[in-house]
Amino acid sequence: WFQDAIRDRDVDLFLVIGHVPVRFSKETNSIYNSIRKVQWDTPIQFLGGHTHIRDCVRYDSKAYGVESGRYMETIGFVSISGLSTSGKDGAQQLEPKKANPSFSRRYIDNNLYSMRHHSSKNDTTFATPLGLNVSSSIASARKTLNLDKTFGCAPHDYWLNRAPYPSNDSILTWLENEVLPDFITKSSTDEATPAYIITNTGAMRFDIFKGPFTIDTTFLVSPFTSGFRYLPSVPYEKATKILQLLNNEGPISLSELRISHLSASSSLHDPALREPDLEILTPARRPVSVMSKQGISTAQTERPIDQVPLASTLDHGAIKLTPGYTTTDDAGSDGDDTLHEPITFYDVPNCIAAAVPPTHPSPFSPAPHLPRSSSSHKQEDSDNEGPQTVQLVFNEFIQGWVVLALRYLGEEVDAADTRPYAGGKSFTDVISEWVGEHWTC
Repeated sequence: WFQDAIRDRDVDLFLVIGHVPVRFSKETNSIYNSIRKVQWDTPIQFLGGHTHIRDCVRYDSKAYGVESGRYMETIGFVSISGLSTSGKDGAQQLEPKKANPSFSRRYIDNNLYSMRHHSSKNDTTFATPLGLNVSSSIASARKTLNLDKTFGCAPHDYWLNRAPYPSNDSILTWLENEVLPDFITKSSTDEATPAYIITNTGAMRFDIFKGPFTIDTTFLVSPFTSGFRYLPSVPYEKATKILQLLNNEGPISLSELRISHLSASSSLHDPALREPDLEILTPARRPVSVMSKQGISTAQTERPIDQVPLASTLDHGAIKLTPGYTTTDDAGSDGDDTLHEPITFYDVPNCIAAAVPPTHPSPFSPAPHLPRSSSSHKQEDSDNEGPQTVQLVFNEFIQGWVVLALRYLGEEVDAADTRPYAGGKSFTDVISEWVGEHWTC
């Protein structure tokens, strides 16, 4: 059906919509190239997603792609003029080859101020009976679901991308130093064996702000239902090397790891071969569009960026601007509907880890010495004195990658060898329980 559709000559535009990136995407590039092979000059408009950024990509003079942010923060507006037909009765139609389309985009902040501005309304005239009814229904549902129930109060802001990792303001440092060790200490089924826990940073989706941490906050920060799995006995030296591989800091990249396993596997039905691509391990890809200028870097860096989430107010000369999206893409720097103050963004690793010594150490197994920062888990760290074996605990979402890494390291393991940990408790529950026990209001 696709091949038939792209050969239809009676079209003035191909509109391609999908939850895939518009930049650096094999899927998008494949569709674009397929269309261009049979219709070299028919306009194409891609509407994409997945990478959580504002971005506009120019494929050629008659083909563009637009991605409109994340989490309903942005309303993307795309306009195309100069097509072969306007679609209006009686309008002059042009031959497709004579069409000279013009593409434009606008990234609108999804808030009442933007809505009122573009509808030419104000705070008293904007609301409609239907809209007020929807708001009332949402409020009623929130009350029924008890979303405002407070577990505790965050003592300060914790940032996923807006604070360096590791640091006291980083969510990942908080997880690594406090939440995960406490979880392992309470859940361990073998107090005589140290534990090593790994989770992907993509399990965290948003920042934590100072103040009440509610049920609603829990699902904003980590809305996933995946629990934890574990292997009861893994050589300590190899357990610590897993993190290096997952963070592309080892002798082989994750992509190469998958390829090497594919060539060695005797079964194309091996679940480990169906693991999601590397980028899904990372947090919601940073809300920036720097790829067109400098590519994606896996190293931790500090730099001014093109887009940032909305936040508090800053002074900007005579104008008070809020930090927010300041987008530069292939169409220029005029796409943002609202002027914002840019802020600094910090890269984070794919995964983090924490080590937990046993409550009652064995006399022959010294407490493991493991660095807290996964960014410093280099080869020499695994050579430090440590226990012979550890319980290897991991978020079940990355189970396939952990299995691949262990196989690469020489361990004959399979997904069937893993066991549920802590009764299958989800990461979301782990976080909310820790908050309830440690943060008071």
